[in-house]
Amino acid sequence: MRPFQGLIAMMFVFLIFLSPMQVYAEDSLQTTEQTEQSAEPPPDLPNAGAAILIDAKSGAVLVAKNETERLYPASITKIVTGIIALEQSDPADIVTVSKNARREDGTRIYLAEGEQKPMLDLIEGMLINSGNDAATAIAEHIDGTKEQFAERMNEFVHKLGAWDTNFVNPSGLPDDNQYTTAKDMAKIAQYAMHNEQFRQVVSTKSRPWIGEEWVSKLENHNKLLSSYEGAIGVKNGFTQAAGYTLVSAAERGDTELIGVILKGTTDAGVYKDMTKLLDYGFAHFTSTLYMDANEKHTFVTRDTGKQMEFISATPLWVTIKDGEIPVLAVDSNGTTFVQSSQVYTPSESVAILMPILPLADQAEVQIASVTKTDATTTGEQRAESSGWHLGVTITWSIMLVFMLLSGRIMYVRQRKRRFYKYK
Repeated sequence: MRPFQGLIAMMFVFLIFLSPMQVYAEDSLQTTEQTEQSAEPPPDLPNAGAAILIDAKSGAVLVAKNETERLYPASITKIVTGIIALEQSDPADIVTVSKNARREDGTRIYLAEGEQKPMLDLIEGMLINSGNDAATAIAEHIDGTKEQFAERMNEFVHKLGAWDTNFVNPSGLPDDNQYTTAKDMAKIAQYAMHNEQFRQVVSTKSRPWIGEEWVSKLENHNKLLSSYEGAIGVKNGFTQAAGYTLVSAAERGDTELIGVILKGTTDAGVYKDMTKLLDYGFAHFTSTLYMDANEKHTFVTRDTGKQMEFISATPLWVTIKDGEIPVLAVDSNGTTFVQSSQVYTPSESVAILMPILPLADQAEVQIASVTKTDATTTGEQRAESSGWHLGVTITWSIMLVFMLLSGRIMYVRQRKRRFYKYK
């Protein structure tokens, strides 16, 4: 009997080695061989108290300096006022300029009290020529007062995740309770630049202006529009309390970047630092579209090891540093991560994909439902791997049944021996 028991023990050990191991789905984003990483460090930014550079499509942070420090925004506040006005009012609305708007402090487009202008004209006067009077007229038309409009502004930016930002007026005039961070302003600008009308306004260098008290042309104060290749916005600002502030967007090819500088020391210095930021970003990073909107893709989920199919509600862009070949990993809830990357941390979620099947049916997804081949694994390799796992599973099941039957036989024999022994 002992030889029989030894055989079962050996089979048990063999089963342990054959047990299927969990495999994570990690789809490569590039097919080229990995090249040597660039050793160039991020640029020094001597004229910026705080700064950040992000990929506008993925939101990935590429360079950061004091990005969470609360500072005064000055006129980049108007980015928020502008996108709210475009989204939450009719650009064709006729706005009547109040006495308060007419007498607003700071930069103006010289609106007259009682003057009537289309909302879009005032948005352009505010974003292109930085008119504080236009900002006040917009706020009063939408909410009655600047204070009530500021509440709308705060609710709006908090929904975007900008929790270190607070507004008390729509133009950026100095106030101890009006503050933001470079990180928050990058999120806000990223959102605003998805609006085509907003993009068109902030990229306009100049346009004619005919008002009751001022006939001239609106001149965009953002100097980068004329001096930097690919510049498409966004807004600059200055007050004595805030220093020089600048939010810039530029695009080259498929890559679009957004930079933010707060508490700049000089006007020329801020533009010099922003140029460094954008140059560094375009030289070392690339935006890659991994999944388009409504595209399906199959992954082996990292938490269950099972094959599942997902769909992306929006385009999934991933930022790649030159020389890297990062991979995607997805859990069963659709939370998506980028592995082996200097841009993302392994625990940083880059997207939420939607499982195509309910959780109860996810285990039934077949290996043959793969809709997109791994960039690093050929179809033949994937099929061979699937066949190997299937063979191991069948062998494991047969041996487990054999062990159970053998155990049952041993138990019956022992019972019989005891029965005859004591009979």
